[in-house]
Amino acid sequence: MRILHTMLRVGDLDRSLDFYTSVLGMKLLRRQDYPEGKFTLAFIGYQDEANGAVLELTHNWGVTEYELGTAYGHIALAVDDAYKACDDIRARGGKVVREAGPMKHGSTVIAFVEDPDGYKIELIQRA
Repeated sequence: MRILHTMLRVGDLDRSLDFYTSVLGMKLLRRQDYPEGKFTLAFIGYQDEANGAVLELTHNWGVTEYELGTAYGHIALAVDDAYKACDDIRARGGKVVREAGPMKHGSTVIAFVEDPDGYKIELIQRA
């Protein structure tokens, strides 16, 4: 077994696709409208689905926002340099909500950014 994808419901698919592709550098792998169900699925990632886990962005037509709830934590991305990643993300219009620095009670350098729907993405600097 392996993880295939994680699904996030988004209020504005084009805005979310722009964030994940332009700000975080992912690729749109496939997109499909389901008119009878009134939703669209878009799969994005850094590699194709056969070789790694991806994100599924689900847009339910007519729904513009969601409550994130208290169970959701974050998505984690490995980066070479968390400080530079924050600068690059900010320069591309992204929102950094926790600047790069050592994690509490540890030495791993992390940072957090937020997507347009408020989902948190952790950046973990490779050792």
